Amino acid sequence: MTTKTYLELSQDGGGAHKFYEVTVEDLVVSVRYGRIGAAGQTQTSTFATAEKARAAAAKKIGEKVRKGYAPAVQGQRAARSVTRREVASAPSTARAVAPVLWRFRTGSAAFGIHVDDERCWVGNQSGDVYTLSHSGEVQARFSLPDGVKCLVADDFWIYAGCDDGRVYDLSSKLPFAAYDIAADVDIFWLDIHEGVLDVADRSGRLTVIDHEDEHQWSRTGRGEHAWMVRADDRGVYHGHTGGVTAYAPDGGGELWHTATEGGVLFGWQEDDSVYAGTARRKVQRLAKKDGRIEAVYACDSPVYSCATSPGGRFVFAADSASSVYCFAEDGTRLWKLGTGGGSALSMQYRDERLYLVTTDGSLVCVDASEAAITAAQQGTVPVARDVKLAAALPTYEPATTVSAVTTVVSAPAGSVVVECVQEGGRTRVHVLTDGYERSWNVQFPRAIREPGARYAVDALHAASGGFYRVRGDIRRLL
Repeated sequence: MTTKTYLELSQDGGGAHKFYEVTVEDLVVSVRYGRIGAAGQTQTSTFATAEKARAAAAKKIGEKVRKGYAPAVQGQRAARSVTRREVASAPSTARAVAPVLWRFRTGSAAFGIHVDDERCWVGNQSGDVYTLSHSGEVQARFSLPDGVKCLVADDFWIYAGCDDGRVYDLSSKLPFAAYDIAADVDIFWLDIHEGVLDVADRSGRLTVIDHEDEHQWSRTGRGEHAWMVRADDRGVYHGHTGGVTAYAPDGGGELWHTATEGGVLFGWQEDDSVYAGTARRKVQRLAKKDGRIEAVYACDSPVYSCATSPGGRFVFAADSASSVYCFAEDGTRLWKLGTGGGSALSMQYRDERLYLVTTDGSLVCVDASEAAITAAQQGTVPVARDVKLAAALPTYEPATTVSAVTTVVSAPAGSVVVECVQEGGRTRVHVLTDGYERSWNVQFPRAIREPGARYAVDALHAASGGFYRVRGDIRRLL
């Protein structure tokens, strides 16, 4: 016998607009949830008896009803559109163009960028994430279900925040949804520190979620349209239309608030300072200790992005008029150049190179050395190389079912074996291999969790919060 319960929670004024469906079929309970009008995400659990399955389903339904969900007819409410950032970009007023070494065109406006020791990452509004070498050779492509708002790194791990309300781990060949924020949250920006995710959204809220995708705390914020969140051991720094607010990482108590000159459109951090790019043509450097404004960097148009060289020795900014700037630490403007393309929506500096992602969907590598900039100001720039896609480019898509995972008879040498277990109505993942803390949970793709299933992973790394993170490939054991 099969029973199905369909619930919805929909609020006026742009609030929650999500569904929750519970299906019981003999020993199996399936839960499907997400934004109204979308396919959503499904989790399945198997119980020892039909009675236990029905009891677990009733408990899940009761929890949602107490939160305001009510029975509904699927399809009667229409889906709401996701808020996508509408960005204007004007031609640059700079007299010279930046010394662009190479440019890769992704085909859609790009917000996401990350540059590490090995590669460059770019994510666009079509859901494409590409990896390239520092010299501009395209290495791989990840195809995600919705537009990429941002890319962030936490040590080895790379995460993409998407318009479908999920955050995907791209650290292996099998990308997976590591965090499911909420069906009604439009992610504007995010940061991650030691596996704890901080999410800034359209409504100006800040939401903090742990490694098991469980809510820790949230704040409504002092403004709307929160395009900045940065985190470290001392605090979470949240930028919005009202300025920058710092919260204690454990519990979310407010540490300080500083009103900025215009709403915050982007944020960057160094060890002791945060940098807020604003709609009123400024980058403002704020002390992490007390929010005091330490320096101001004046641009000629609203600031879409900013970054610094290590320690904040040089401060870079990009505006809505397709220009990029460099300032000395004290705020003195050193140069202004055109990007040679659109406005930079995000940026990162590394080893005398400035990497930009732009409104026209390009990842641009600029030679930011003193010699190259001096030559550019005198009108001498290199011929930019247009990077082409490889004929047989490896493409990876998120694992949404167990069948997407490679199956093996035995664990490969050197791998670590983990097992899915049922605990209090949730499926957790624990380590079976000797030498690990058996009581710790493993951060693991929810779409492939099945009670009793075992997997071999390339490696596990301990996080300070008392859990393990998977590194490398995941294989199911027969």
